[in-house]
Amino acid sequence: MPPTPTLDLHTPLQYTKGIGPARAKQLEAKGLLTVEDLLFYMPFRYEDRSNLKPIRELAPGEMATVVGRVLGIHSKSLRRGSKLVEVSFADGSGGSLTAKWFHGGWVADAFRPGMLVALYGKVEVESYSRSLAMVHPDHEVIDEDPASTDTALHTGRIVPVYSAIGKVSTRLLRKYAHAVMEQLPALRDALPKSVWQPLKLPPFWDALRESHFPSAGADVRALNRFRSPAQYRLIFEEFFWLECGLILKRRRARREQGISFSLNDRVREQIKKMLPFRPTGAQKRVLGEIAADMEAPSPMLRMLQGDVGSGKTLVAAEAAIIAMENRYQVAVLAPTEILASQHYASFRELFEPLGYEVLLLTGSAGAKEKKQKKLIIERGMARVVVGTHAILQEDVSFEKLGLVIIDEQHRFGVLQRLQLMRKGVTPDVLVMTATPIPRTLALTMYGDLEVSVIDEMPAGRKPIITRMAPESHIEQVWSFVRQEVDAGHQAYVVYPMVEESETAAKKAAEQMAQHLQRNVFPDLEIGLLHGRMKTGEKDEAMERFKRGETHVLVATTVIEVGVDVPNVTVIVIEHAEQFGLSQLHQLRGRVGRGPAQSYCILVPSKLSPDAEMRLRAMVETNDGFRIAEMDLQLRGPGELFGTRQSGLPAFRFADLVRDHDILELARSEAAAFIEKHEGKAELREAAEYIREHWQRRYGLVLVA
Repeated sequence: MPPTPTLDLHTPLQYTKGIGPARAKQLEAKGLLTVEDLLFYMPFRYEDRSNLKPIRELAPGEMATVVGRVLGIHSKSLRRGSKLVEVSFADGSGGSLTAKWFHGGWVADAFRPGMLVALYGKVEVESYSRSLAMVHPDHEVIDEDPASTDTALHTGRIVPVYSAIGKVSTRLLRKYAHAVMEQLPALRDALPKSVWQPLKLPPFWDALRESHFPSAGADVRALNRFRSPAQYRLIFEEFFWLECGLILKRRRARREQGISFSLNDRVREQIKKMLPFRPTGAQKRVLGEIAADMEAPSPMLRMLQGDVGSGKTLVAAEAAIIAMENRYQVAVLAPTEILASQHYASFRELFEPLGYEVLLLTGSAGAKEKKQKKLIIERGMARVVVGTHAILQEDVSFEKLGLVIIDEQHRFGVLQRLQLMRKGVTPDVLVMTATPIPRTLALTMYGDLEVSVIDEMPAGRKPIITRMAPESHIEQVWSFVRQEVDAGHQAYVVYPMVEESETAAKKAAEQMAQHLQRNVFPDLEIGLLHGRMKTGEKDEAMERFKRGETHVLVATTVIEVGVDVPNVTVIVIEHAEQFGLSQLHQLRGRVGRGPAQSYCILVPSKLSPDAEMRLRAMVETNDGFRIAEMDLQLRGPGELFGTRQSGLPAFRFADLVRDHDILELARSEAAAFIEKHEGKAELREAAEYIREHWQRRYGLVLVA
């Protein structure tokens, strides 16, 4: 293929001057394929190298840039085979400077005498010689070709710093970004003027140039907080198109023909019969929101959020009765067989006295059993079908599917949700999560869903007391467990998955179960539960524990969600530092489900500063939303929810946690823009832009 004659956003990087096929291959590893990809690969921080000074004018303690020639290179061997490399520089001003790199064997080959180098760092004074030095300065070799822009690009200005990509250094990325910006014609503003001008935002091309190469005098602190006017513009625009796309998607969903469920006296009577206790005010409010959605002619798409133990399952059961009393079937999808079995047991207890048939379908069932169950589902004899991914198989057909309930929504991909929805004629969808998600993030991650929140716990629940105990105090921990068991209660002991390996976690759990049985509680019944057990073995282990025949259950994180045994009053979490905050909170929610005071004991094996911060947060609060906010700040939304699974977009400029205030503004501006331009050319152009650019870039969020 011949080189592209003119540069545009779609030009492959290998045909861009100065890059070539070899470098393009290295950039491809980071997903940079075209000029557009490179242009939107933004600096992660900025250095003010505008303080360019002669060496003799340097002052100790200041951050400065100097340009000097290499005088000499000296290496000294340190202990354990490492080297101290010292390089001396002079610039003709009468002064000299020594740059030092510890563990810097690689530096000795990077310099040679006479080479012109720019150095940026903190100026220090050597205690013994009183000469000037910089320790581990940033450095760049300057191209002395008169036509080169290197000196002006890398020194004497505010310099962008990019994350290096393999062997492609930040210096090369800076050079490439500058080259394409010089060759490209100015990009037009896709964002309507009526949106960005009243907000006093700069034009798009100016914002892009300024974000890569800030003007002299720009506020470096604002740049490093991603709050310069240029960065604000780019972040706002990215959020604006996201929010426009989600609003348009929601509107399209509302125009679809769904099921208009009838809310008659028979429905209300059946709900009253089912309720085991008086619902909380929050449960009543949320059921009202769900019932109104189900009564409407368009399909319901609603997310039900609630902290662990807040009573989401009961609300879902009430919604199921509305569907069943209108002669429709209900599908309940759970991420694990243990949770599916828990839901099956809960729904049978609630529904079978009312005459509703409940069926469980999981992947571990035998071929003959599956075939029989699929026939029962297809003929409509099972009113509620609870299951795992097995429900999603193509050969599972429903006679009349009216409501889909998905538990722990973030465990499933967006496409899996759609797969289940297509088994009915636009059924209503209720997704549940016990992972508290800040509203701003929830509206973005699940932008096609309305959000309901149960923010009240059932009466009589006592706050769980959480304590941290070092491994050296483990005997006191076991004494406390013994005390609770002697009082007639039960306990969990939980182990993490080590390096994502269920096998390693299984081994640790098995060893601990044996240790506790032989050496700590020889007179008690110790149970074991892990993901590698067969379904029948798991069910038997849980049933024995529920019946109280097992006093202490040693488990991996398979008990993280949904497991409900009210008699358990203590959970001991070993190697607690290996868990994220939200996961610790989920595990803690396995206790405190009965009237007795419950306890969570965190036993870390080693504590980094981050881990200590997480565990102290657990000790200080039971508030799931506060914990989720902290977890987001520590780990970011992509890691917390799994970007690929949730359909969360990989933003180029924006950060959902850092930029939540800009997201709120973008949402309100997007809503106002769509309302104002309903039926007009501006809205049609915006929708076309989203179809052509936004959906291609961010994929799953806009799957219809």
